[in-house]
Parts: sequence; C-alpha cells; structure tokens
Amino acid sequence: MKKLFCLAIVFCVTACATLDRSANPTTRREIKDVNYEARKDDSAPRKRMMVLPFLDAGDKRPQELRDQARAAFIADLNRTGEVIALDSRELKVDLAKMIENGQYKLSEVAKAAQALGVNTVLEGKIIDIRIKRKADNVGVVRHLTTAFEVVAQVRVVTGRAGREVFNTVKTVTVEEQGVRVAERVETDKFLANNPDMITVLVKDAFLDFTPQVLASLDKVTWEGRIAAINGDRIYLNVGRISGLQVGDLLKVTEDGDDVYDPESGGHIGRVPGRLKGTLEVISYFGNDGSIAVIHSGSGFRENDRIELY
Repeated sequence: MKKLFCLAIVFCVTACATLDRSANPTTRREIKDVNYEARKDDSAPRKRMMVLPFLDAGDKRPQELRDQARAAFIADLNRTGEVIALDSRELKVDLAKMIENGQYKLSEVAKAAQALGVNTVLEGKIIDIRIKRKADNVGVVRHLTTAFEVVAQVRVVTGRAGREVFNTVKTVTVEEQGVRVAERVETDKFLANNPDMITVLVKDAFLDFTPQVLASLDKVTWEGRIAAINGDRIYLNVGRISGLQVGDLLKVTEDGDDVYDPESGGHIGRVPGRLKGTLEVISYFGNDGSIAVIHSGSGFRENDRIELY
C-alpha cells in the first residue's frame, strides 16, 4: 500500500477532498438535460473523449466497482455539454494486450482511437481504498469516527499524437460518525458489509476529476475527419451532436509527419500537414455526421483532417 501511494506522489499532483454525506449518500449531483444542438458562435465544437475500462491496482475488488464508477464518470462528463465522452466498445483493439506495468499504453491506444474521430483518450485507475477508525473503547457501546479514503488516478492523452495532457492522483475522504455495539475497531467488517458506500465513494473520487479533465482539453485542438466522398458531397464523421452548425467553414489538411528526438528517439510531435482547402457544412446525416461541399481547394481524400476555419 505504501509503495503504491508513494508512486502516486512521484508521478502526480495529489489533491484531497472531504465530502458531506449527512443525508443520502447516493445523491451527489443534480442531473440536467443537455441540448447538444446548441453551440455559441464563439465556441469550438465538442471534443470526443474515449474513456477506457478502469483499472485497479488491487486484484481482489470486484469488476463491477470499476464499471459503475466508469459509467457514472462518462455520464457526468456528457452532462456538462462540453465534451462527448464515449465508451471504448467500438475500439477494435484487444485492450488487455495494451496494458503494461499496470497502465494502458495510451499512445498506442490513441492511434487506434483516432480512426473513430476521438480527440483524447482517458484512463482511470483505483490505486487504493483504505479505512481509518477512531473509537471510544470504554464499555460495550463504542462511539466511532470512520474515515474512508479512495486514491484514484486519471490520465488523458491526445488522440492525434498520444501526448499526455493530464495526469493527476486525487484522494477523496468521507468521514462518518456513529455508534457500533460490540464491534471490534481493528476489523474491516464495515468495509465488507457496506459495499454500496464504497461504490459511491469510488464514483465520487472520479467525478471530482471532471472540472480538471475539462480544463485539460483546452490544450487539445478540435478536429474531425472526412469519412467518405461521393461526387460533390463530402461526408464528415462529426455533425450535430459534436456541435457543428450548417454554414460552418472547415479547413482540410493532410496529416503531418511525426518528428522524433535524434538523441533519445522520443516522439516530439507531429508537424502541421499541407492545407488542401476549405469545406462548408450544408446538412447532417446519421447519429453524428454531417455533409459538406467544397468551398475552396481540391484533392480531398478520405481520412483527411478537418478543423474549424
């Protein structure tokens, strides 16, 4: 446990939050509908983020714990209306083979996700769950103060270059005061007998990342791709849900070359590709696609990169 916690300190910035659960521990945030068609004139379209299956440093906690936390995190990100958080089910990659030293090889996953129009890829990991108790040990009736802690980590990389834009560990703590009759303070029975509280605590640990994750996306450029070309109609893999509007002008570029450090061999980034021209959005199709026509330029091809002009 100490080794994991120290590792988290080395790699990340650690934050601590104390949450109040005086009434209903399962109620945390107000849920509101989001109008995905609305977009302010001065705002960029919504970026697509793929959320990978959560990892766990422990091997004895149930998979359901991670799955529920991930589903809640995806829903929370989407409720903000600022990002489109996607499940990784459409990713045609064996993610089990993409794990090394307890983490995803995110740069490799990002390359596969880029074909789906994904701008960023997110990894969530439970590092530790621990319990601390203080008690009045006089008599049969014991007054307890119980502190539950979840240490969680989130990493985010760009889909285009696999560049890390966010890597943070957060410790979320909940304190509960109550009375236990003839319960031994040094046991972990409460942890085992109250799985619902632990599930909510793990969810909260990841939900508290939402504002920071959204802020990290300011470092990421929005982009889409040309999905198909049919005559004078050009079909794009981004549309109404992504926030594109009829009349938007988009610039089309080729993918640039990757640049590597000559000494270390590490990937520095990708240089901007050649500008081919511009497209104008004229209508939508499918779940989140749009149709465009050529505004200027020529030589457009499938998988060409598009950005707002």
